[in-house]
Amino acid sequence: MSQEKLINDPIHGYMTFKKWAVEFIDTKAFQRLRDIKQLGNSYYIFPGACHNRFEHSLGTAHLAYILTKKLLEQPGIERVNNDLECVTLAALCHDLGHGPFSHVFDGDVIPGLGLNIKWKHEDGSEKMFDYLYDKMETHSIDLSTDDLKFIKNLIKGDRTKRSPYLFDIVSNKRNSVDVDKFDYLARDCYYLGMKSLFDSPRLMRFSYVTEDQIVYQHKECFNIYEMFHTRYTLYKKVYTHRVTRAINFMIRDALVEANPVYHFEDIIRKPEEYIKLNDSILYKIEYEDRKELQEPLKKSKEIIEKIRNRKLYKFVNECFIPQDKKDQIIKKDLETLIASYRKGNNVSLNKNDIIVDWQYLNYANGEKNPVEHIKFYKKDPNKVFSLDTDGICYIFPKQYEETILRIFARDPEKVDSIQNAFKEFTKSIGLSINEGFLPDENVDFLDINLKGGSKDDKIKAPNVP
Repeated sequence: MSQEKLINDPIHGYMTFKKWAVEFIDTKAFQRLRDIKQLGNSYYIFPGACHNRFEHSLGTAHLAYILTKKLLEQPGIERVNNDLECVTLAALCHDLGHGPFSHVFDGDVIPGLGLNIKWKHEDGSEKMFDYLYDKMETHSIDLSTDDLKFIKNLIKGDRTKRSPYLFDIVSNKRNSVDVDKFDYLARDCYYLGMKSLFDSPRLMRFSYVTEDQIVYQHKECFNIYEMFHTRYTLYKKVYTHRVTRAINFMIRDALVEANPVYHFEDIIRKPEEYIKLNDSILYKIEYEDRKELQEPLKKSKEIIEKIRNRKLYKFVNECFIPQDKKDQIIKKDLETLIASYRKGNNVSLNKNDIIVDWQYLNYANGEKNPVEHIKFYKKDPNKVFSLDTDGICYIFPKQYEETILRIFARDPEKVDSIQNAFKEFTKSIGLSINEGFLPDENVDFLDINLKGGSKDDKIKAPNVP
């Protein structure tokens, strides 16, 4: 085997991978990522979004290698053996734990099983990394036990005392500026046919290590805001697109119904089984012809058939929730509560007819401004400071998260009834609907404004006979 492999990528051009990285790439556990869409079922809505976790992982590793190498060459930086290799491998393997349709599996399917399982794809990545490394036939790089633990900590963003600044590269929990975003923002925009003004090569060029963290030249403030704005825009327009979410819920329901056959709660703990799980699971269910499995998979097959024929769950309505109303409105059984508001129609509603979808769109740090957690420098990189954005520009956001409550209907025949119930529900908690924007085929969402109400208001269901 040659010492290096050259891969031509539409985003980063020619990427060079050392022999030790290629050995990780050429494994079944990593090659599995070829069969998992980067944007899940967004491909059903945006046909250009056909890229997979495989190429994203390569791109992230490429950027991690470049940035780490640059920082290690900085005067005064102490390098622990294999730091460069560990960061590169963490970036390469950070998405090994993704299940079918990426975040649909850990964000919708696993919670939908109703087993109170607290599991994220990072947990899967850790297990899959151990499995991958144990199954590798050759190791051109000698990784110690500490190195392997360090790689897994880098993947999860759990900081240790070893080279603390390196935790700002792959999964940055300090301020969310990391090469994972650098790659997926550029890659997703490219395949979606969208434009982004964020310049990651420039940001990396002006990066520096001070006080055990990565800092940036103060002129990069606007560039960093563009990164977070691009992320917000993609979430707003693509990742949480109404039809995308509708299909997400259909895939969730199909897999949850199929769980008695496949036992996903067990598979996620067994890498030797998890390695077989990818986007093809829908085809596996759809074309399963064993007689004894026809009845157990009947409902799943019906849902998948509806997806194929574009008979999707229907978006009913949405409203923006003011920050001071969130705690009042978030309920575990909001479906039942909304269904109880069925005044004025004879259609029977129950919680299974309604899907409640909470969306929290932000700049990657919840309600906080992530730039406040970034250190900048001017001429001397060793003298860092935080930026007061009010003194830079008056048009930066003043609020960094919006909460959206969306309602979907499983049965298209009940859309009107659910719409009326939702309207009554919003009135009961001090929200009113602008009647001029009731949803039809030409309108995307309702304009709902807060009118009255206080933090002490309580949600009460009407008396239902």
